[in-house]
Amino acid sequence: MVAAGCSSSSSSTATAPASSGTSSSPATSGSATVPSGLGVSSFTVDIASTMSQLKGLTGSAGSGLQIGVVLPDTTSSTRWVDFDAPYLTTAFTAAGLSSSQFKIDNAQGSDATELSLATADISAGAKVLVVCPLDGPTGVAIAKLAQQKGVTLIAYDRAIFEGSKTYYVSFNNEKVGELIGSGFNQCLTDWKVKSPQVYVLNGGQDTDPNAISFASGYNKIVFGQAAKTVAAGAKGTAGGATLVAENFAPGWDNTKGGTIFQQAFTANPKINATIEANDGLANAVITDLKTAGVKSKTIPTTGQDATAQGMAWILQGYQCGSVYKAVYKEAQDAAAMAVILLAGQTPPASLLNGTTVDPANSSITEPASLITPEWVTAANMESTVVKDGFDKASAICTIAGASVCSTAGIK
Repeated sequence: MVAAGCSSSSSSTATAPASSGTSSSPATSGSATVPSGLGVSSFTVDIASTMSQLKGLTGSAGSGLQIGVVLPDTTSSTRWVDFDAPYLTTAFTAAGLSSSQFKIDNAQGSDATELSLATADISAGAKVLVVCPLDGPTGVAIAKLAQQKGVTLIAYDRAIFEGSKTYYVSFNNEKVGELIGSGFNQCLTDWKVKSPQVYVLNGGQDTDPNAISFASGYNKIVFGQAAKTVAAGAKGTAGGATLVAENFAPGWDNTKGGTIFQQAFTANPKINATIEANDGLANAVITDLKTAGVKSKTIPTTGQDATAQGMAWILQGYQCGSVYKAVYKEAQDAAAMAVILLAGQTPPASLLNGTTVDPANSSITEPASLITPEWVTAANMESTVVKDGFDKASAICTIAGASVCSTAGIK
């Protein structure tokens, strides 16, 4: 059980014809059924092989727009443009949908645009929406509209706690935080940090419930408290660590996060260990540390998203590791859920394998499909993100340098 937590031009695949503005019920798929054994462990880098098994469910889908996808922005992570949009396109196409039956857009960081895009998809006839909300209120507004129009909603990567026909597809976000915490604790030992004075830079807890889940995960591992925030002075579970202070980057803004850390580091120069909620924030902190003359393998940082820059910092000894969330799995998961629900079928327990809980109200839950993430270091970088093609070796090594890549076996 976990609570939820989540850049580019529009990547629409087609312009769908307009309809009356009220979506009809999902199509029934006749004798077609969900492929036996389909679950969260089914998704591999061979997207076509897995998703083509769903063609029996899409054969009865109506003409015109059936599934609308709205991604959040181009700035909180490069993944939305570089990975999610193309992976989703490949998955829907492999499942047998034509370019006129699904549509993928990016809200470009605008709440109004995200709501407008979702509204347009519903008006064009979409029966299923896949939405990664920019923030809670926008997600709720879209969910209420979907509910009113009888449209099934899949909250993608970031949960939306609204509506009786809302599902959630993401990674196990508390597990993401736990991996960050475990990686940090290990780094304290590996880098021989003495009397760690820890600063924590959380993600956008003001807009993204996932950020709360991440924090709960690493706070549980590092400070023994599964909580959104931990009071200064808290003792760590490893290395004699003590929490100096914590804060969050509003809206996952990396620039603001860097400024927040710089101010904290200036006020507390004893800080010699840090936890960051993602690679973008880690990059901002590392930039500040390097400007201050901090050497490699001196002050730990952490992250998630397995960006090429994050991988380079790991190889250069400025970042302990990063949580790899294989987007090709998440995209296929969302596409499979959308196709199954569009066909009027029930997702199997092997796919709908969890429940997500509203961090603001534990009595509110919704069905979820949760994928397991992975901690990446120099030791397994080649066999994970490079092998999967998530980060190209050339991109990592251009940033990190050929010699450190060679030492780590990155090729």
